[in-house]
Amino acid sequence: MSNIEKLISQKHFTSEYNKGLIGLIFVGNWIVSRHQQFFKKFDITMQQYNILRILRGQHPKGANINTLKERMLDRMSDVSRLVERLRKAGLVERKSSELDRRAVDVKITNKGLALLEEMDVDLPRLEDSLKLSLTEEEAAQLNVLLDKILTRY
Repeated sequence: MSNIEKLISQKHFTSEYNKGLIGLIFVGNWIVSRHQQFFKKFDITMQQYNILRILRGQHPKGANINTLKERMLDRMSDVSRLVERLRKAGLVERKSSELDRRAVDVKITNKGLALLEEMDVDLPRLEDSLKLSLTEEEAAQLNVLLDKILTRY
């Protein structure tokens, strides 16, 4: 009996594709849950972390809301609302774009950079579920298979 069969108490699947899809959903939810617990310690959400991570990569430049939307891992997020929460926490600042007055540039603040630096210490532990289950070669194979699935995205 496979782990997914044990964990969800299901022995029969309509196909190997069905079993694989259910396994991906289960593992995805498990990983998201672990990430949510981690980010909760820092009083931010996964989506807010994602925005801070993107802005750190742009630093010292900023990014507009559309750029943030395009680069988000969770494309369904309300980026304007997330940015406003980060602004209220002092982690980002919003300014009118110098190139287009209708657009808004978002920049990470020193406080935001400091928070990411603090998080960077423990962040690698989130990879433990993969490192303890897969060899590096298997992780590379997983990446190839996931990339293959993403060609349909």
